[in-house]
Amino acid sequence: MSSAIGTAVKGGGRDLRLDFFRGLALWFIFVDHIYDNIVSWLTMRNYGFSDATEVFVFISGYTAIIAYSGIMQRSGWLRAAARIIRRVWQLYVAHIVLLVAFVAQIAYFAVSHDRKALIAEMNLLGLMEDPFNTFVDAMLLKFRPINLDVLPLYIVLLASLPLALPALKRWPWAVLGTSLVLYVLTLIFGWNLPAAPGDNVWFFNPFAWQLVFYLGASFASAGRMGERLAAFRRWLLPPAIAYLVFGFLIVMSWQFKFLAQLVPDWLGRQIYPIDKTNVDVLRVLHILALAYVVQLLIPIGAAWLRWRLVEPVRRCGEHSLQVFCLGTFLSFTAHLVTEYYGQAVWSQILVSVLGILIMVAFAYMAHWYRKSEKPPAPRVAMAAGVGDG
Repeated sequence: MSSAIGTAVKGGGRDLRLDFFRGLALWFIFVDHIYDNIVSWLTMRNYGFSDATEVFVFISGYTAIIAYSGIMQRSGWLRAAARIIRRVWQLYVAHIVLLVAFVAQIAYFAVSHDRKALIAEMNLLGLMEDPFNTFVDAMLLKFRPINLDVLPLYIVLLASLPLALPALKRWPWAVLGTSLVLYVLTLIFGWNLPAAPGDNVWFFNPFAWQLVFYLGASFASAGRMGERLAAFRRWLLPPAIAYLVFGFLIVMSWQFKFLAQLVPDWLGRQIYPIDKTNVDVLRVLHILALAYVVQLLIPIGAAWLRWRLVEPVRRCGEHSLQVFCLGTFLSFTAHLVTEYYGQAVWSQILVSVLGILIMVAFAYMAHWYRKSEKPPAPRVAMAAGVGDG
């Protein structure tokens, strides 16, 4: 997942690994959001400490630097900051629209099928009891139904980038060190943002999750990290694989009693609880080990990334905002369908496959629309491109 920014930006090429793994993360998030879904056994959350959320946030930090550092270099910091703020606004609007659609979907089903308990289950009681204040909290990103936590996290993280971008360009490791200090202080003092209703806090704590985002951003800004670290594979690869195996065995012990009995009590006291809200250090180390192994196994120019069979995943990664919003909306619909059929295995498989197909179709439509809106390239530029090839 981590690669050379020099190749990705200066060379003008696109690192297809980023699109592929971001698209795969979106598929996993959709599948994981369907409750008691047997298909979720195909996602990474069942085989290690980290899951698709870490992948999405890490790659988002990486691609943000690729996108906006180039703008800053060509047009200055002010233009880059303006583009980031515009993107933050787009994310905010998308979140509000998604929230309204999600709430309407839940409310309609709860009323029409006399399932009032569903309103409490999806964290919507505040909207029923105090609609005015809850609406204000929703606009402030404090109120969110279940499964609508990722976009607000990304909004806050991306909103911090204009201030960090100049420093990232010059001193990426200093920025990463500052991020690490903030992460440690957050764990010590319990910092988090308030959430509604009551005394709740954000499920994804931005003060902690910023570390994952700025790990990706710092690696991208430092440049050619994949090639640099590949030179030390003799020393780094064995511990990285060992840690991934360790994470796999621990997670498997949550599912199988005979493996749970093999985990020593002293070890359990050291590693539990593995907190997702504050992105436990075990989760951070897991995504780093996974990123290192993957970028060694899959070079930046891997031919299979251009296969037609792989293209649907990449298309979803290219249009991540639209696909994420659609997947979140579809996940609740899929949950209702599986519940109607008594959580039958066939219904879980069917809604998972159909949901992914709808997401893919939407991604292709978005890709077609984006291409149709682009003006045709000037003939001189096209000729230059052919000559350069």
